[in-house]
Amino acid sequence: MSSKTAGERARERKTIGRTAAWLAKQVEIGLGSVDLSLPQYRVLGLLDESPAFSSTLAERLAVRPPSVTAIVDGLVARGLVERRPVESDRRRVDLALTESGRTVLTTADGAVAARLRDIAGCLDEPADAERAFDGLTAWRQALLAYRSARRSVR
Repeated sequence: MSSKTAGERARERKTIGRTAAWLAKQVEIGLGSVDLSLPQYRVLGLLDESPAFSSTLAERLAVRPPSVTAIVDGLVARGLVERRPVESDRRRVDLALTESGRTVLTTADGAVAARLRDIAGCLDEPADAERAFDGLTAWRQALLAYRSARRSVR
């Protein structure tokens, strides 16, 4: 049970966006060891779920298509992503992870997890560290539900 007052919890919630930004920076630091930027990591993560078109990636990343093209160009140059013509529509190009891309993504996932474990390990109680990771899992579920809800509205 939490011994925090309602006022303390309200103050913490007021800074949750700042905490999310701070956490994103820690993810970036973890990615430094595998020479990936946060946008590149996000693209690789989405392509790990399924191949996609640039326009679909732009929508899912909440960025403009030219931004995705620049990120993808860098990933293609490194051999982490490949462009594949779509059989049913030769004008369209699918983006997919290569085996090298999967390997780098797995390494990046490990580096980020290690960074977050290191930070959570500074908490006094191991149960608090577990709660921190449970909170991230809950946010992942919320984001997936949000994405699904937005898709069904269109």
